[in-house]
Amino acid sequence: MSAQIIDGKAVAAKVRDQVAVKVAEMKEKHNYTPGLATVLVGEDPASATYVRSKQRMCERLGIRSVGHTLPADASQEDVESLVSQLNADPEVNGILVQLPLPKHLDEEAVLNSISLEKDVDGFHPVNIGRLAMKGREPLFIPCTPHGCMVLLEDAGVETSGAEAVIVGRSNIVGLPMAMLLQKANATVTICHSRTKDLVEHLKRADIVVAAIGIPEMIKGDMLKPGTAVIDVGINRVDDPEAKRGYRLVGDVDYDSAAEVAGAITPVPGGVGPMTIAMLMQNTLRAAEIAISKQ
Repeated sequence: MSAQIIDGKAVAAKVRDQVAVKVAEMKEKHNYTPGLATVLVGEDPASATYVRSKQRMCERLGIRSVGHTLPADASQEDVESLVSQLNADPEVNGILVQLPLPKHLDEEAVLNSISLEKDVDGFHPVNIGRLAMKGREPLFIPCTPHGCMVLLEDAGVETSGAEAVIVGRSNIVGLPMAMLLQKANATVTICHSRTKDLVEHLKRADIVVAAIGIPEMIKGDMLKPGTAVIDVGINRVDDPEAKRGYRLVGDVDYDSAAEVAGAITPVPGGVGPMTIAMLMQNTLRAAEIAISKQ
């Protein structure tokens, strides 16, 4: 079996094109430009790279982007004060605080301080609570899990009645992913470092979402033939033959899994592009909410 490749770049491009069209219409009809504010605390190179990529995407789609950088030793008061200023700024529709924050900061308190209607990352406890509850809808869905759901839908993967196994239970991916799949009528199992027999769970899964952070941990012989595999992991492994001395791999051993799976996301080029695309979509939605209240 050779798996269908789920092309995250192509799907993300479709989402971005839709956002760009709606942003242009918003400017024409309402003379209003969506605005995204990013907050970076410290000088972590990976975080800085992520923030720059989000800012560049805003520029491409016609969204106003304003970046704020605080020193690594910024106090809790400094960070929350900046968020408070952004909450009050009518030109800012979305606030993105780049995670992780330095360890001396209370991450939960910072996320709680973001206005619910500007929580474009979807991590405000009220948004997460609504996501968890039956019959409730959050204002915003966390970007990476939302992107995974869009990829499954685009690939024609049936979620209703499916057995879904999520490997990893982070607040950013694993747990909201479980909530979304459950809302889509899948039967969901969350596996993690204490799971006794991971293979037993994987072997019955129609959908596998890997978000454990261990390079190529899930092998093809651990999967049921025909399963849909969404690989959220992105890990650097040393490779002397690569131009940069390393290559990027997922949490799934792509070569062996592609021989067994019915559909699979590559790394890179799978889930990654979707995260920023869904952030842009959430920022547009935040602007639409702001216009509706004018």
